[in-house]
Amino acid sequence: MSTSSERIPGGAFGKGSAASQTLAAASNSDHESSDNEAPRRLRDSKKNKKAQKNHIPPEIKQKASKYSRGHDSEATPVKARSKKAQAKLDHAKKRRDEAILEAARSEVLLTEQAGYLEADKMERTYKFTQKQLAEHVDISSANKIFDLHLEDFGPYMLDYTSNGKQLLIGGRKGHLATMDWRNGKLGCEIHLRETIRDVCWLHNQNMFAVAQKQYAYIYDHTGAEVHCLQKHKEPTRLGFLPYHFLLASTGMTGRLVYQDITEGKVIGEHKPGYGPAHVLQVNPFNAVVHMGHGNGVVTLWSPQQSTPLAKILCHKGPVQAMAIDHTGTYMATSGLDGRVKIWDIRNFKAMHEYTTLKPAHSLDISQRGLLAAGWGPNMTIWKDALSTNVTDPYMKRQLPGSTISDVQFVPYDDVLGYGHSLGISSIVVPGAGEPNFDAFVANPFQTRKQRQEAEVKMLLDKLAPDTIQLDPNFIGKLDPRNHLQRHHDKLQDTRSQYDQNKAEGKYKDSNVKNKTKGRNSTAKRYNRKRQSNVMDLKKLQDIEKLERELREKEAKRRKIPQEQQGALSKFYMEKH
Repeated sequence: MSTSSERIPGGAFGKGSAASQTLAAASNSDHESSDNEAPRRLRDSKKNKKAQKNHIPPEIKQKASKYSRGHDSEATPVKARSKKAQAKLDHAKKRRDEAILEAARSEVLLTEQAGYLEADKMERTYKFTQKQLAEHVDISSANKIFDLHLEDFGPYMLDYTSNGKQLLIGGRKGHLATMDWRNGKLGCEIHLRETIRDVCWLHNQNMFAVAQKQYAYIYDHTGAEVHCLQKHKEPTRLGFLPYHFLLASTGMTGRLVYQDITEGKVIGEHKPGYGPAHVLQVNPFNAVVHMGHGNGVVTLWSPQQSTPLAKILCHKGPVQAMAIDHTGTYMATSGLDGRVKIWDIRNFKAMHEYTTLKPAHSLDISQRGLLAAGWGPNMTIWKDALSTNVTDPYMKRQLPGSTISDVQFVPYDDVLGYGHSLGISSIVVPGAGEPNFDAFVANPFQTRKQRQEAEVKMLLDKLAPDTIQLDPNFIGKLDPRNHLQRHHDKLQDTRSQYDQNKAEGKYKDSNVKNKTKGRNSTAKRYNRKRQSNVMDLKKLQDIEKLERELREKEAKRRKIPQEQQGALSKFYMEKH
């Protein structure tokens, strides 16, 4: 008997069996889980990378605090009305925070550190001589200690470029020269046969300005005369604003003149009214020019304002010299009274002072905060003299038989150069210069191609003269008040100031004089029409005087009873 076996479709089990369905469901779930696992792992890896990127180590956070600039967005959050404006603010905040963190992370690249002279318990740093220092420093640093004997044409004024590579010297009797002082290479040397009062580099080493007897002149690196600036008459001091390309000068006329060296236009000309001026310094932080006068007053100027931004009474006698640190926080002044005072420019208050046996005729502040003063044949350097009142100097130097006329620290180097009646000298001052430089700002190893590119970028980034103010951060700020609110607030301030001054007895009615001559002329009527909505001190006094007269006039009137009135009483009013 034969039996035929039937083949079950689907292998050992049929398609419709429960086992096959279970296996199919398991295989499908495995495929789905594997398909979902890959995106999940990708998302997790991205989150981990983002978390690692956003993670900021504690030491970076601590370093980032000193790189913070501008407003603190976390302390004073800004909310905009529209989403678009809020997105722009958030983007700006993100960019600012990223820049701060990048600056903090880049500190690892700053390998150089500043060092100072350290003395034992029984020693003093100001007793160390340059000969002793030359024996303990490297050969390149020892070569920076030198003296140029040029006693026939002194005293000398000097100036270094922003990167400290080139030196410009000018003798009072007409000697003018430029040189690469580190390598000992002479750039140009001419004799002007005219009095030289001051010298100043311009935007780079290709051009420099000289204050001569009659006018200020501009020369190129070969010594050829480029321009004669006849608006700068009898100049005594020069100052250059590198980000605005403005040359400022003052002189025997007592005027302060600003001239744009790219266009040749005179941007501003002010007359303080204090006589001839011999002291001028440019604040490197906000480009405000500080002038020292013969009555002991220091005035602060901007080219677009006819009145000084501030006035400071620094000394009881004439101001002899002035220096401002690179942060724009401290100012050092010396007077004929033999005192060197340190001022905080943020609140215009004197912090402390030092005394010299003779008046200091030249001052300078290094990038690390060292203060150098040249008085007579002596040179005195103080360490930490700006923030604290130190008793002993850091270093000293004496040149017998000479008079120091100008001192200046070399940028990005521990060297101090000074001019005197016998020539030019250079000494090593440990800890004076900034050890790490920014190649985009000032590169001591700049090549010719880099100098050309930097000059083009500086011209493209040139700032307008009206950006010079005491607070340079005002750019970009908006006043939320409208025109009427600003006018109302200004009027209220004027009234409150007038009431306060009147209460103190500063104003009297007799001070206001009524000038009736030419009252109805065309110019007078035009000025009255223009000044109709302007409230000044004289107008406030006139209004108050008019109101007082009206009150007195009303008080003098008296009402007559009906029984005492006559038949013609309606045609007149009886008075006291």
